[in-house]
Amino acid sequence: MAQERFFILFLPLVLVLLVLGYVQPSLAKETQPEKFLRQHMDPDTSKVTASYCNEMMKHRNITPGNCKLLNTFIHEPLPDVQLICFQGNVPCKNTKPNCHKSSSKMRITDCRLKKGSKYPKCEYETQQLRKSIIVACEGN
Repeated sequence: MAQERFFILFLPLVLVLLVLGYVQPSLAKETQPEKFLRQHMDPDTSKVTASYCNEMMKHRNITPGNCKLLNTFIHEPLPDVQLICFQGNVPCKNTKPNCHKSSSKMRITDCRLKKGSKYPKCEYETQQLRKSIIVACEGN
């Protein structure tokens, strides 16, 4: 009797584990747009303090395995950033032709790695700016 219960529960458990093994890796894959949102978009500027960059770089998981030298957070609504793709075309650093420069200045925060800072204790300088930005546009 106990052996029958074991086999009744064992089969669904094996199926669940097989499904999780198949689905879980695909959940971990991040698309380029998702990565851009995670690494660069933060429409809320009410929380930009001197420790903003240290907190955001850690919270957004931007420094796994090494310290990123520079990261920029854009403090504008996503639709405003998406509209840049219909503005002035400029050459990209990687020579691709899909970069566009905003025609207006935008609120951003530059996070620059402090001199002497080393992984795993990545420390950043927080600098709020208003300037034109360049984004690479692909698809939608």
